[in-house]
Amino acid sequence: MARKPLEVMLEEGSTKVFAAAVGWPGWCRAGKNEEAALQALADYADRFAVVAKKAKVPFDPELAADLTVVERLPGGPATNFGAPEKTFIAERSRVTPAPATRMANLLQASWDLLDAEAKRAPESLRKGPRGGGRDRDKMLDHVIGAEAGYARKLGVKHKPPELTDRPAILALRKDIVAVIGAQSDGQPVVDNGWTTAYAARRIAWHVLDHLWEMQDRSES
Repeated sequence: MARKPLEVMLEEGSTKVFAAAVGWPGWCRAGKNEEAALQALADYADRFAVVAKKAKVPFDPELAADLTVVERLPGGPATNFGAPEKTFIAERSRVTPAPATRMANLLQASWDLLDAEAKRAPESLRKGPRGGGRDRDKMLDHVIGAEAGYARKLGVKHKPPELTDRPAILALRKDIVAVIGAQSDGQPVVDNGWTTAYAARRIAWHVLDHLWEMQDRSES
């Protein structure tokens, strides 16, 4: 039986393009153009497979062998800066209980993998290609602080937790997952907020982007 092509959404900025796999929150990579973005997405299939396995969601990395673009949106300033910012039509559709649970599980797996990597990684990480990049704890603090801001787009209000306040971090994540894991009519959860599908993609992308960076910069 022939495998269906993997559906991909593109957010096209003037200096960066983001490719996001439909239905796989967090599997989202950028490149300087469409070709580079699609290649980056395919190149990260094996790394995303680790996330799916942790979430106990069946996943075949060979999905990346056949990509088809099903939606395009013009990007904005955040796109060019290096973050996906647009909500696709596919992320405004009704979300039933099973897909909602799946999204929540993939997001939780992303957090679990980041936490595990943080325990292994040295505090001082190897510098990036241009000689920069946050060290481990500053990276984690950045992720946690961003999530407190993202949570407000879902109607979840927490003060940004301190890196050492594990109960507060877990409480924030629990409340985010509760919203993303609930069925949705596809509308933003709050006024000027995000849909649950976009939130799952954006938050998981941010976690995984830094997880993979930490892994790469931990290597000698």
